[in-house]
Amino acid sequence: MRYAETGYDLEVDLTTGNIERVESDPELTLKHIGGNGVAAKIIWDRVSPETDAFSPDNLLVVSAGLMAGTPVPTANRTLFCTISPVTNYFSNSIMGGYFAPELKYAGYDRIIFRGKADKLVYLYINNDVVELRDASHLAGLGAQATAYKLKDELGDMRVQVAAIGQAGENRVYYASVEHSNASASRGVGVIMGDKRLKAIAVRGTKDLRVAHPEECFNVCLKHSQDIGTSPLNGDLMAIEWNDAFHHDNFAWGNSRVRQRGYWSQALEDRWKDYTLSIRDRLQGCFNCPKNCHLIVKPPGYNRYAVKCYGKGVWHMAAFKEIEFSFDAMAVSQELGFDTYAASQTIAYALELYDEGILTDDDLPDFPEDSADRFFYMMDIIAHRKGIGDIFADGMWRAAKAIGKGAENFEHNCIKKFEQLPLKLGKINYTYYLMYCCSDKMAINQAEGSYPQDATSDPADRQKFVDEWISAPERFKKFYMEWEPRTNPTYEAAMNIADWNEIMHYMDDSTGLCAFCSSFRGQFGGGTAYHIYNVPYFLKLTHGMEIDAEDLWRALRRNRNLVRAINVSRGLRREDERPPEDHWAVREPENEERIIMDYYEFKGWTSDGIPSKDTLVGLGLDYVADEFIKRGILTGNETEGKFVELPLYTEGMSREATTMVRKADEYTLTERLKTEKYEGKDF
Repeated sequence: MRYAETGYDLEVDLTTGNIERVESDPELTLKHIGGNGVAAKIIWDRVSPETDAFSPDNLLVVSAGLMAGTPVPTANRTLFCTISPVTNYFSNSIMGGYFAPELKYAGYDRIIFRGKADKLVYLYINNDVVELRDASHLAGLGAQATAYKLKDELGDMRVQVAAIGQAGENRVYYASVEHSNASASRGVGVIMGDKRLKAIAVRGTKDLRVAHPEECFNVCLKHSQDIGTSPLNGDLMAIEWNDAFHHDNFAWGNSRVRQRGYWSQALEDRWKDYTLSIRDRLQGCFNCPKNCHLIVKPPGYNRYAVKCYGKGVWHMAAFKEIEFSFDAMAVSQELGFDTYAASQTIAYALELYDEGILTDDDLPDFPEDSADRFFYMMDIIAHRKGIGDIFADGMWRAAKAIGKGAENFEHNCIKKFEQLPLKLGKINYTYYLMYCCSDKMAINQAEGSYPQDATSDPADRQKFVDEWISAPERFKKFYMEWEPRTNPTYEAAMNIADWNEIMHYMDDSTGLCAFCSSFRGQFGGGTAYHIYNVPYFLKLTHGMEIDAEDLWRALRRNRNLVRAINVSRGLRREDERPPEDHWAVREPENEERIIMDYYEFKGWTSDGIPSKDTLVGLGLDYVADEFIKRGILTGNETEGKFVELPLYTEGMSREATTMVRKADEYTLTERLKTEKYEGKDF
């Protein structure tokens, strides 16, 4: 009997139309937990390093997190994993909503797509009925329009649909997969489009068993209530009024301009009034007590869900106000764009036009107003019209194709992907390591478990660590020793970057929401899920008997397996560099030293390759053998020794606690009122 998982995958060959229901190996779950961990193993085994992202042999693995669909609150995430054409590396995008639980209830843990259809199709799943169906009537439809049409056509509004819009159909490199109140971005929508897969429609009504049902239900009911009342959990960015932090500190336009002091109470009041005037309701994902998603209907547009920080990036890129963001999101989500990449790419195009590198010949009938210019660019990029065909391949490739000095204005890509417009005053060691070394394509997928700055009052700092149940002891020590507005020590920075990364891998394998786990630790340190209590929830749902150190080892195994996929495809030290002007003040010698130290800390060679010692220590012997066979390693390296750091200190109980840290108030707004942000530079 399998618990928390169905034990079955769907193998879908889009070239032949063949569909198979295949029993999965339970050992993969024990070694890799689920989600992106199992997906990485599948891609390592079946997609060779020589396989191009647009090859029929590339796989798209759509995987439910292991605990998705169980009573565990906020466990609802779907993982889209593939080789992305943006980077030529492994891409992993995590999506909330309702899709993963529905897939489990239909009887499947994941769908593995291979091949390419000869015409546009969609996959229909209704329990044991699984069919590839013609989608020619959906061609050219937006993502949400596709979902509504399929629900109506199938006669069931409870069908869960994940679909691409016009951007995905036309293989825009930063196309997204849209679903209800969520999306999967970062280079995966383009693969659906390349495979001519317009949508996946799922309906499931089967039972999903858990190992300890009565205890699981009782614990999860209490946990859900605690999460619901905790201000330390949930995504506040989409629904909170005060956004001074981002507007005063992040860069505007093509990541060039910071508007310090932009935010004001009058602006906040005006934006709040407008938002309330178009707000329909607040909504949560499956089995989540937090209503984090703002559902809006701007004048002239369909109703849609605001996703996380999306309401900030568009108007900041265009130097507009929030009304433009709501309109832009309505259009971009229907076209199926990655919000971060699309807004930055268009801002880049506008700067090239202002500089005379692009002319009216390149952009005929180009509007005067920046908002109209953004809509113009969205249209020509999504449909690959004119020069939009070049920008559809992303900023990095557009710079190379345009030439004429365009490369000098492309300054916000890392590993060829557009980043959030963070432009800080001086280098931050922890963020330097995360930007350089993370396998994720955006910084928000790597940060979050550790506070971004220290509290100035030592008494407050002590109180914080005394109640910080989610952190291993060494992080409490680092925090107590960390003076505000300074870099942490090298040792602390390396540990923090590693912890942030591993906690995201925990969510990516279990299916937990990062806003109650890996991302929210930086704001209040009171996440509902952490390395010490997730093993207990895995025991209740799946039945596996592991502790925090066992879980950490499995997540580290997943991380190094993904690293191995990328290394086999050419990733080396020279690729792990942020843009030259990412920080105003750089420290070249310290930067080189800390990344070399970090490679050693991770058990990698000086070229960023996991060593044989590390791979064998993590049970990835087959990877070490392949690396030696390919000449990537000799097997005799002295660098990158495998070291395991303890998570349990002397006298520390190994018994899990499901307590959720309490706070009277701890929102981003309250955080902005503290002395640390007043008049300070970032």
